[in-house]
Amino acid sequence: MDTGVIVDNFDFMMGGLGLTVQLAAITIACGLILGTLLASARLSSRFWLYWPATLYIHFFRGLPLILVIFWLYFLFPVITGKSMGAFAAAIVSFIVFEAAYFAEIIRAGIQSIPKGQSMAARASGLTNVQTARYVILPQALRNMVPALVTQSVVIFQDTSLAYVIGLREFLRRVNLVDAREARSVELYLFAGVVYFAVCSAGSLASQRLERGRQRTFALDRDSACQSVVRQGA
Repeated sequence: MDTGVIVDNFDFMMGGLGLTVQLAAITIACGLILGTLLASARLSSRFWLYWPATLYIHFFRGLPLILVIFWLYFLFPVITGKSMGAFAAAIVSFIVFEAAYFAEIIRAGIQSIPKGQSMAARASGLTNVQTARYVILPQALRNMVPALVTQSVVIFQDTSLAYVIGLREFLRRVNLVDAREARSVELYLFAGVVYFAVCSAGSLASQRLERGRQRTFALDRDSACQSVVRQGA
């Protein structure tokens, strides 16, 4: 096995990794914002908010991501008469697609909070906005974090699909080097190691957050039990 091809092209390939990280970071940030809006609409009692958000989520969750990328990159110029660059097409595709998954994670996190807490907060004089801000969202976020981290790892993996429209992210650059050097085993093994290292770090972070959440829940439960015991005494 010739590792020299990796050393000789290391800087070129790792330059693509920077673009991959940039794609993932923008997708996560914008996807979370759009996902939060969609989740809020899904939880709304207003049908004109609920149904469009529900249809949007089911539509994109029922499609493969690569198809969305092709639509944005090839159909957008046909419809508008203006060309969309590979980077812009990839970013928009990732955001509109991943927002549907973020929306369901956020919705599930909010619905995991017992309704009694909302009722108690409003009974104590808090408005709906204050109840959401100070009571529901802090607890829901703690429940959502592990799933959000896991989805972020998936997004990092999904960015490799941008190579199909010629964007020179990490996997595309590995492919270009392989086309010149014809060292598929060494190069794609290297790519696998890089993806494994980054995704494993994200998975470990998710596991630590989950264990922390469980410890916090156990402490809160024990504290509540002790409080009940003291009141009974």
